[in-house]
Amino acid sequence: METVFLKKGEDRRLRVGHLWVFSNEIDTKRSPLSSFTPGESVLVADCGGRILGTGYVNPASLSAVRMVSRKQDETLGADLLRRRLSEALELRQRQFRAPFYRLCHGEGDFLPGLVADRHGDHVVCQITTAGMEAHTEELVSVLNDLLHPSSILLDNDTASRSLEGLERFQRDALGETPEETTVEENGMTYAIPLRGGQKTGWFYDQRVNRAALSPFVQSQPGCHVLDAFCYAGGFGALAAKNGAGKVSFMDASAHALSYARRNAEQFGTETETLQGDALTLLAELRREGRTFDIVCLDPPAFIKRKKDARQGLEAYQRVNELGLDLVSPGGFLMTCSCSHHLEAEALRNLVTRAAGKRRRHARLLFQGFQGPDHPIHPAMPETAYLKTFLFHLPK
Repeated sequence: METVFLKKGEDRRLRVGHLWVFSNEIDTKRSPLSSFTPGESVLVADCGGRILGTGYVNPASLSAVRMVSRKQDETLGADLLRRRLSEALELRQRQFRAPFYRLCHGEGDFLPGLVADRHGDHVVCQITTAGMEAHTEELVSVLNDLLHPSSILLDNDTASRSLEGLERFQRDALGETPEETTVEENGMTYAIPLRGGQKTGWFYDQRVNRAALSPFVQSQPGCHVLDAFCYAGGFGALAAKNGAGKVSFMDASAHALSYARRNAEQFGTETETLQGDALTLLAELRREGRTFDIVCLDPPAFIKRKKDARQGLEAYQRVNELGLDLVSPGGFLMTCSCSHHLEAEALRNLVTRAAGKRRRHARLLFQGFQGPDHPIHPAMPETAYLKTFLFHLPK
């Protein structure tokens, strides 16, 4: 393997476990990035030549090197994939009785560039880096040996691949992936789309937070719940199971809304679907004077890059102000953000200020994060992306 040398002082993050090396941290005189092939395995050394571990390189990416091991004789390949995925599988099986979870969460499972969700007999993978892409065949073989799934779908149609110079596509790597399947979570079964679904089919990261809302639904049978940015109805359908009298689902996708309605109506619950831009629809509901006993806000990442922070913060502020205005006196607001650039305190303050302007009291009852099948790398704040708050707005 060739060696990537770092500039003086740029080894500090790696020594505490961070897995990314940015292009401006590399001594390009000693190790010109143009001399490397995208996806090539490399040694990584500090300015004094001391080896810090191995990784893979992509000269076209801002994150030029992704670390895979602190051992200089261990590189990404079938053996490392098998060991890391076996460890990840054992950890999930300790937590979940049924095979419905995120099996691999990239850096959180020390396999940067790989996300893999297990939906029973079906596995959906998303590969986002050239280094991981180079080992696709080995990855599929390891997953087949470990899980014996009916199908493995490579859902590689994501914008982040373009930053790595990779083609966007979706294809079956094993078997034939069905258009839809069912997943089990929090004691209920959801129908979800696989081929035409969002991300990798389901958002397991909200499992714990959905469960946290359930007691508040159970305590007021017949309540009316608004599930905004609902996808297949993760919050709203669980509310239906727990006794909600009516659930209003809101999403830009008619396809997603059809699944949300199906998932709620299996309990005989009255449903309403609202399709379109959520900010526009929330504003319309406010103009109409409508209110709900429980409002759930789970928007997409409004801040995907640091330079989007100001505009994204305004979007979060707007959606939370609208959501708060729709909560009836004595009701609840559950608000979420999956932007790792938005800190939890900032999201909490948005709601606090919005309530203060409206002269409404707000008490914080629950603070949640991503579920344990989405492990956080303690040296990488970037991996702690999801934050959720449940507020009570008394009469």
